[in-house]
Order: sequence, then C-alpha cells, then structure tokens
Amino acid sequence: MVVPSPRLSHSFGPLLIPKRETHVEAKSVLRKRFRQERRDHVAAQPEQIKALIFHRPPAPLAAMIPAGSVIGLYAATGAEAPTLGYAKYFHEQGHRLALPRFTGKSDEMHFAEYSDPYEEDALVDGAHGIAQPGSEAPALIPDVVFVPLVAFTERGERLGQGGGHYDRWLAGNPDALPIGMAWDVQQTDSLPTEPHDRSLAAVVTPTRFHGPFVRQNA
Repeated sequence: MVVPSPRLSHSFGPLLIPKRETHVEAKSVLRKRFRQERRDHVAAQPEQIKALIFHRPPAPLAAMIPAGSVIGLYAATGAEAPTLGYAKYFHEQGHRLALPRFTGKSDEMHFAEYSDPYEEDALVDGAHGIAQPGSEAPALIPDVVFVPLVAFTERGERLGQGGGHYDRWLAGNPDALPIGMAWDVQQTDSLPTEPHDRSLAAVVTPTRFHGPFVRQNA
C-alpha cells in the first residue's frame, strides 16, 4: 500500500513512500525522484542562463569563509550544481583549493590539492569515474567543504548520493564547515535522516542563500 507521507513533501506535490519502507529504502525512492527532477530542471535552462550562475558566492556565504581557508570543492558531473566558477573565484582570492580523491573504489575519500582551475587538463579520471587530482597532488584537509547533494531541507538536512563518503569524511573532520550547492528544485520540506547523516551549515542555490543553520550533528 502506498500512502502520502506526512513527513515528506515537496513543491511538486507529496512524496509517496510505501508505509513500511525503511530509511534506506525511502532514501532510494527519493534519490530517484530528485535526480529526475534535477535533470529536467537543468535541461530546461537556457544555455545563456546556465553560463551566469554559480560564478561567485553571495555575500552572506563569503562572510562565513575565513581568510586563508583551504576550500574543498567537487568536480560536478551530470546535472549537479557546477563548481568551476567558485573554484576560479576562490583561487583568485588566494585560497588553496582541494578536490576529493580516491585511490581505489573501496578506499575512503580524501582531498588533494587542485592547483589551477583554469587548466583544463589538471585532473585525471578517478576510481569512481569522477575527475580528481593526480597522484602527485599533495593531500589537503579543507577548512570549508562545498558538498554535492540530491536534496536538502531548510534545516540543513542533506540527501547525498548514497555512498556515505561525505558523511564519513565530515564525521572524521568535525571542524570543517560544510556548505551545500544545489538547484532550487532540490529543496524539500523534510527528509528521512539517520544518526550517521551529517547536516550542512548552509546551502547556496542560484536564487537564494539558505542558512546559516544550527547543525544538529556537528
């Protein structure tokens, strides 16, 4: 039996979750729906509009980032919110940059220096098919981490890709400031959460800055 969930709603209508779904199964349903909505949203944007977004952080976000911070970003794939504009901005402001790196599919995520966001060939294909710094790039621990996501709430809850890489990294680096990057269509009223899920300090979209949030599991 499928019934509307009182905890999960979205601007596109109620999210229908089977009554006896576990959190893991519920998250899988949500990922499928939000990924499709994200793809449809990005595909509908004119190229001239997409070229103008996420070029520099809004003032409230910039104010949260201390001078000299190491900035962790991600190499966007598919319909994820793009990060190259932010990478260039922070590079020009004198920040060191870092991207996730995996030495193998079963290894934990760590960050390595992203020395030049203007160099098109600066990255290599990683173990998960995502561009990453090469083996010669030194490892870094970011002070601020821009985090990809599938969905988020106004309280800073995040639905990730399902691998748990960022949740584990943030749990091991609790002093790092996690900032979500997303399209507006990825916001929802609530999400199923588990004790290991790490919340965000803020989320930035093309039209709004959400936060700062009071993090529940920092």
